[in-house]
Amino acid sequence: MRYEELIVYKLSDDENILFSISEIAKFLDGSDTEIANEGEAKAVLHQAMLDLIELASSFGYSGNLWHAYLTHILANNENAYSTACEIRGSVNGSVNDAALHDMVIFKEMFDYDFNELLSRLSAKELSFILDYTGDENTGKVFNKRVRDRIVDLTNKLSNAANADEFKTMVTDFYKDFGVGKFGLHKAFRVEHDENVEIVPITNIAHVYLDDLVGYDIQKAKLIENTEAFLEGKPCNNCLLYGDAGTGKSSSIKGILNKYYDRGLRIIEIYKHQFKDLNAVISEIKNRNYRFIIYMDDLSFEEFEVEYKYLKAVIEGGLEKKPSNVLIYATSNRRHLVKETFSDRNDYDDELHKSDSMQEKISLFARFGVSIYFPSPEKKEFNNIVKELAKRYDLNIEENELVLEANKWELSHGGLSGRTASQFIDYLRGTR
Repeated sequence: MRYEELIVYKLSDDENILFSISEIAKFLDGSDTEIANEGEAKAVLHQAMLDLIELASSFGYSGNLWHAYLTHILANNENAYSTACEIRGSVNGSVNDAALHDMVIFKEMFDYDFNELLSRLSAKELSFILDYTGDENTGKVFNKRVRDRIVDLTNKLSNAANADEFKTMVTDFYKDFGVGKFGLHKAFRVEHDENVEIVPITNIAHVYLDDLVGYDIQKAKLIENTEAFLEGKPCNNCLLYGDAGTGKSSSIKGILNKYYDRGLRIIEIYKHQFKDLNAVISEIKNRNYRFIIYMDDLSFEEFEVEYKYLKAVIEGGLEKKPSNVLIYATSNRRHLVKETFSDRNDYDDELHKSDSMQEKISLFARFGVSIYFPSPEKKEFNNIVKELAKRYDLNIEENELVLEANKWELSHGGLSGRTASQFIDYLRGTR
């Protein structure tokens, strides 16, 4: 195995499985290796098999785990070729020659006779690794949509006639689904341990805009702004504000599911992480995806100063915000920084009190599009309840349904889409 000769797909030092299998192959061929004898080779093989099983359990792979592992590398290796091909497909230039060189090596590894390796080490009992049956009830959470795409690519690559066909299949995968975490996942969160890291969210709610009953004008404005963003046209950062439970967050999730296949991705970030915004934007600004930085339930108490980081990122810093980044936020407040009547009395002691007031309301002004989500009127609330009951085939007389819904909302948060949805969930669970 010539994985050391890879050019574009240079592998990291933690690719232990590939290193182990390569060392075993060298030992069997009589080449220089760190493995001293057959007993040592079998020990290395058993550890590699354990690592393959752990990989299968973490990502839901089945079938030929050696092939699944190699495909996993190809699908996640972000390099000059793969990132150029994501969304756009095949590219021109000499990078194609370098990529083809690497595909020849990957094709050789795909075609490696694993059965012969097992036979020569008297380890035929490990052949289950080539036709592995996984268990989806292991308790580990993985993205089944991503798993299915990689398994499908694995099957195609296993049947590739030559390196050129192999390369075409991988390139088509990058065009259709992208590469690495940004290509294979929809939504992300930010974690900050020693460094800022953008981490995939593997289990997200599959909410669609049509799931939100009513609010057609609000949804249309959000769609219009998002489509302009995806098409590279002028667009604005967007604030969805209004009463609690009216569908603001659900609308953002619906936008993600509607436009994911057009390269839209969402990164959720909380206000205590705003100091990391520049690091996040630095990582995503040169990718071929469109990123919405999503801030849910955005508001600030008067003593909180994190909004100053946000203001600088949105508009005001020296570095221009990348064209592939937009900020969407939801809030129960229109004016995001809390302001009280006592604050206005305090301004009387200031020489420039209007400046202080402008400081507090200026964050809202940086959102070029603001969309108001009001609580529904009683009639609208009843329509939402009836529509949701129809979707879930609840067999209950309309007058009774409305009467019970009106009783429910009096003690469960008032008139809102969320209250209606919770009432329907209650009925589904008790009938």
